[in-house]
Amino acid sequence: MKFLYSRTSVRYLQKLEKDISRKIIGAVEKLPKEGDIIKLKGKKVKNIYRLRAGKYRIIFSWEKDLIKAVKIDTRGDVYKN
Repeated sequence: MKFLYSRTSVRYLQKLEKDISRKIIGAVEKLPKEGDIIKLKGKKVKNIYRLRAGKYRIIFSWEKDLIKAVKIDTRGDVYKN
């Protein structure tokens, strides 16, 4: 399984404390075997999922052997544009 992070995801992780960013990266690297994963609904959304890691949410796309973290933020802010 290959993991990619978007530029905005990397910038957000760099702003966080080291232990929190390690926790989030650890949760992403455990995909797809474990984690609180839900497929997002919508007409414009295809193969987009949400992973919960404490109070943080990771929005990612999942296609065969590639998982790309699109956005990482807190629960209240991750779904805003």
